[in-house]
Amino acid sequence: MIDPRQLRLIGITDDLRDGPNGLVQRAAAAVRGGATLIQVRLKHSTAREIVEVARALVHALTVPVIINDRFDVALASGAAGVHLGADDIPVAAVRAVAPASFIIGVSVGNEEEARATRGADYAGIGPVYGSGSKIDAGPAIGVAEFRRLAERVRIPAVAVGGITPLNARAIFEAGGSGVAVIRSIFAHSDPESAARNLAGASER
Repeated sequence: MIDPRQLRLIGITDDLRDGPNGLVQRAAAAVRGGATLIQVRLKHSTAREIVEVARALVHALTVPVIINDRFDVALASGAAGVHLGADDIPVAAVRAVAPASFIIGVSVGNEEEARATRGADYAGIGPVYGSGSKIDAGPAIGVAEFRRLAERVRIPAVAVGGITPLNARAIFEAGGSGVAVIRSIFAHSDPESAARNLAGASER
């Protein structure tokens, strides 16, 4: 079970271009700026590398750290949970063996995926505005469809895809519990101020 306040601003990592220490520093800056949860998404790294980075993040940060896709890596690294995509291991299979406090997020982009969220703590719905970070994310669904799917899943809903300080507020007005971003924080030259601007947009 997750506190919905922990979903308000999810920072999703991008890559290790500045090494593990650089990524940890960027994540720490994001948390100082208001990020409430960090999701480790390192598509071009090995499982061993992800475990090492995730352990460093768990040690360094004061917010939950979850792992994208890999339940095994989440367990090995001591992370607080996992975020599962539509093609990953089913939520029910993870919930059956995961620790009681383990956080499970699930990606939702359509009605079929909305029906497969049972057992998850939250749904990451999108791409709402489109995505420049995930080439397989599909077309933008828009805020109206985000609202409909958020009502359909009946668990806290987080918007993903093209979120910026200029459009984040609309997500909360549509019933969202939070937003999840990659580029708007981790590609920014100042992740702390970037996170602060996003956190502020959610409160206006």
